Amino acid sequence: MSIPRFTAHPSRDVTAQAVSAPSRDISLQQRRYRSLWQTSDGQIQEAEQVAPALPLFDAAHSAFAHGTLIATTRGPVAVEDLLPGDCLTTTAHSALPLLWIGSMTLMPGGDGHNAARLTRIMADAFGISRPMADFMVGPGARILTRPRNLRASTGTDQVLTPAHALADGQHAFTIAPTRAVTLYHLCLRRHAVITANGLEVESFHPGANFERQVGPNMLIRFLSFFPHIHEPHQFGPVCHMRLPLDAPDTLEVA
Repeated sequence: MSIPRFTAHPSRDVTAQAVSAPSRDISLQQRRYRSLWQTSDGQIQEAEQVAPALPLFDAAHSAFAHGTLIATTRGPVAVEDLLPGDCLTTTAHSALPLLWIGSMTLMPGGDGHNAARLTRIMADAFGISRPMADFMVGPGARILTRPRNLRASTGTDQVLTPAHALADGQHAFTIAPTRAVTLYHLCLRRHAVITANGLEVESFHPGANFERQVGPNMLIRFLSFFPHIHEPHQFGPVCHMRLPLDAPDTLEVA
């Protein structure tokens, strides 16, 4: 039951993802970000914050569209019906508790990195029931894939790949929404690969050494979204090699 809401191989990133400090330009687009978490006494709390619509913030709130089915120990659950404390099944660990849910609403239009950019992955694009139905994901989503053209350079068979980099016009498409779309991301006790609509995807992690790429004020503001995180190192290591979210389109995937 949902509650009312405001609407491996080396465990590292392939490259560090730089994030600029917010401009003093008063025209910088702002966005409302929503968070849901469980307190130490088991209470569910939520908050809404307004912050610059920068890639670092967007990535934490924009992986899965409304209706995405997430694999849990009690079966598939729509992402909007998850609550902190639910246990999600993972591919490499036992089930892990969901600590935090972030969400935001993408509006049609925009420009630059603020443009509404979604990826639709067609049913069975990567095999039977992978995904089990058409799968809509946002700019913060990475999917565990086997890109043939990267195996030699990365030295691994599996890479967490930005969903938009899989858009080939046949199995996956980049689309611009014609109406508002609510997106979600999920943070566990540690970075892990979970299952969404039958595909292996990652839980949220800001990236190895991400704090080196932001100013102190921006870092404080970012960490304020995560009541269970007090220092950047508490996100832990990444569980798979990852491509940056701004990786070029498209990749050849087995």
